[in-house]
Amino acid sequence: MEKNLEIDNVDLKILTLLMEDANMAYTEIGKRIFVSGGTVHVRMKKMEQMGIVRGSQLVIDHTKLGWDISGFLGIYLDKSSLYEDVAIELLKIPEVVNLHYTTGIYSIFAKIVCRDTQHLREVLHDKIQKVGGIQRTETFISLEERISRPIPFGVNVPADKE
Repeated sequence: MEKNLEIDNVDLKILTLLMEDANMAYTEIGKRIFVSGGTVHVRMKKMEQMGIVRGSQLVIDHTKLGWDISGFLGIYLDKSSLYEDVAIELLKIPEVVNLHYTTGIYSIFAKIVCRDTQHLREVLHDKIQKVGGIQRTETFISLEERISRPIPFGVNVPADKE
């Protein structure tokens, strides 16, 4: 998508506030950046149509639900031309939560989430390594995720004036 010069400081302030709290009401955002809630609504619709905002998600701490293993896979392909077919097959595996086509020694770098080491073994052996076109994988288990955040846009939003 081409860069669109129609994004201004108001749009960036809206995005900044919603990245901090996606549940914030448009009226509250409007109060904080000194525009109406309707303006926020219209701006959000515009950014959705432009493809800047692609929906929203509920962020869940999977460890509190018994899914204690996060891992990363470096995936070697038989041929790089198989990427699209392999990506389609990996999309069918629910434990694969993130996928990147990369440069370097791996063709694909993926994040997976599993209940425990037995589940991890099953996902690797019974699902991922059976995908046609995958030559081999290397697994890295994450011990802790310290940072998970959106990119800051450098826009200062006025603090709530109560």
